[in-house]
Amino acid sequence: MSDVELPNEHLYLEDWEAYPMRRPFISKVVVDMCTGGGDPLNRAALILEEITGQSPVQSRAKQTVRDFGIRRREAIAVRVTLRHERGKEFLSRALKAKENVLLIKNWDEDGNFAFGITEHIDIPDVKYDPQKGIQGMNITVCLERPGYRVKRRRKQRAKVPYRHRLTPEESMVFMKNEFGVEILEKERERTYLF
Repeated sequence: MSDVELPNEHLYLEDWEAYPMRRPFISKVVVDMCTGGGDPLNRAALILEEITGQSPVQSRAKQTVRDFGIRRREAIAVRVTLRHERGKEFLSRALKAKENVLLIKNWDEDGNFAFGITEHIDIPDVKYDPQKGIQGMNITVCLERPGYRVKRRRKQRAKVPYRHRLTPEESMVFMKNEFGVEILEKERERTYLF
């Protein structure tokens, strides 16, 4: 399966060169591990702190689910929000675990994307510890243009105009040029040689 063609790639690059305020940037990288509470949650928190260098925050269940043994307001997941250089550095390491390959279906309508890693030991420079075990994680990346602050500020809050919003194609061009990511329509078929 070959790389996806992005026909407007050169137009976006010229636009960003001419107008720096239109060039996207990584707003935040959110890493979360959902284990369902108890001892695995504590181990996941230790792993997340070791990988990201930042102390994680607990996420709590919004409702009781008897089939899964989850009670309302019980801690079931841990997450970390990384910004600026720390976020970029972690994202480049996480993409190496995915062999710098992402799928089109990973993107949403606003140019953000998310992907999962099944085993945290796939990330480079992370060693296996039998006490902690192996955990999977979800990584969500939010991309936006400069000026999105007007949407979140407390005083004189305003809407971001449609022309200033990020498109999935533009986000893909950014990731391809910044991180050398290869974007595919569907996963490659694995050939195992025994």
